[in-house]
Amino acid sequence: MANENNIDYDGKSFIPKLNSVNGEVSEQTVFHYHQKGTVIWAEYAGGDILKGFLIGTVDEAGMLDFTYQHLNIKKEIKIGKCHSIPVVLKDNCIELHEQWQWLNGDHSKGTSILIEI
Repeated sequence: MANENNIDYDGKSFIPKLNSVNGEVSEQTVFHYHQKGTVIWAEYAGGDILKGFLIGTVDEAGMLDFTYQHLNIKKEIKIGKCHSIPVVLKDNCIELHEQWQWLNGDHSKGTSILIEI
């Protein structure tokens, strides 16, 4: 759960700290977030991801709901949806605790934790 309201994601960057085995992002994948009002979006790349984009919404508690799509190194287009819950750490760094699901391929579900860099 978020322990701080009104998180502004604009200009923040994150990398994966943990990911399910069926996920494709790794510690080399960097997410660059933007926010305008309740709309959030990000570009991401690195590791097995050539280029990716996400777009969605943020609520008053800082929780994110978005869809994502990326092109991996096999030139496959992967699409999914995600719900992220922010956790503000003692050093004011943000972790995003994510529950996601592929919307193509095997439609499997997974979890990830991203950490602000």
